[in-house]
Amino acid sequence: MGRGRQKAKHTKIARDLKYFSPDTNYNALEAEIGTHGSEPHAGWSEEDFAGEDSRR
Repeated sequence: MGRGRQKAKHTKIARDLKYFSPDTNYNALEAEIGTHGSEPHAGWSEEDFAGEDSRR
């Protein structure tokens, strides 16, 4: 027997997952990540990225 039914089921599941968009609670996400304030890189300094350009 072929695998047509199995492939169709996997295709359906993959399509459902691809186009699934849950309601995102951004306030809870922000609290979990721990970002507070408007400056996105608070606590980072230029020395943290000093060696980044030397890799190229």
